[in-house]
Amino acid sequence: MLPNEIVLRPRFQMELDKSCNQVTALFAKVKKDQVKYIVSCVDDHIFIKLPNNQQHFWSPHLHLEISKISENKCALHGFFGPNPTVWTMFMFLHVAVGILFMVDLTWLYSNYTMGNAIALQISIAVVLVILWILLYIAGRIGKKKGKPGMRELYDFMMETIG
Repeated sequence: MLPNEIVLRPRFQMELDKSCNQVTALFAKVKKDQVKYIVSCVDDHIFIKLPNNQQHFWSPHLHLEISKISENKCALHGFFGPNPTVWTMFMFLHVAVGILFMVDLTWLYSNYTMGNAIALQISIAVVLVILWILLYIAGRIGKKKGKPGMRELYDFMMETIG
């Protein structure tokens, strides 16, 4: 199901022998007929997540996008990710660490070319690299914690589309 072990937001794609409208109708119907999952349909996008009482910080969400191939055939593109708020915070921290690292390297280069001490800048660079590695490890741990939920959401999706 999820062959790529490096990415934090696994993706998949499949072709269905159904029209886009049929697939959208299936999810609209299941949205009304069951209460185990939260299903939201917006145009050709479908969002599936676990109910609020089963969610934790790393709970996965499944985002599906349906695109037309022909009259009776469509492509289903899906990807798993954490709560959008968690993902935004996570990406903000990664970008912040990257920007601080670049600023520190500029400061380090300036001090080095002027012949000043650079121990502080090297220490900051090491701390930022360690912080980035910790963020990556936290993301991997979150993905691992969310894997049972990902399997559950994927199975629900497959059951719905038949």
